[in-house]
Amino acid sequence: MARLEIKTLDSPDEVRPFAEEKGAAHIVNLETGPVGRGVYEPGWRWSQHVKPIAGTDSCQTNHVGYVLSGRMHIVMADGAEGECGPGDAVHIPPGHDAWVVGDEPCVFVDFGQIGNYAKP
Repeated sequence: MARLEIKTLDSPDEVRPFAEEKGAAHIVNLETGPVGRGVYEPGWRWSQHVKPIAGTDSCQTNHVGYVLSGRMHIVMADGAEGECGPGDAVHIPPGHDAWVVGDEPCVFVDFGQIGNYAKP
């Protein structure tokens, strides 16, 4: 039987820092799977700050989330691209690169398949 769970991302179960101190993923583990809040600092780029951790050519995580603040540009392996910002709900399938646009951190709440995101 399912049970009520309430956890705060302000006291995560795990923090996964990005290379060069360009932010981190704060993870809480729920019975249904992890939920993350990524804080991506200005200058952050997946191919520069997470690729060395993941060891893959592109991000292989399926992200489903909501942007709280800042902006992020995404480029898919097939060439499709877009930009998301505050108030946007997004689905980013595996096979992409992404980077912060502008001088404000991008804060993104992720309900996707993030169990191994930013883990070696």
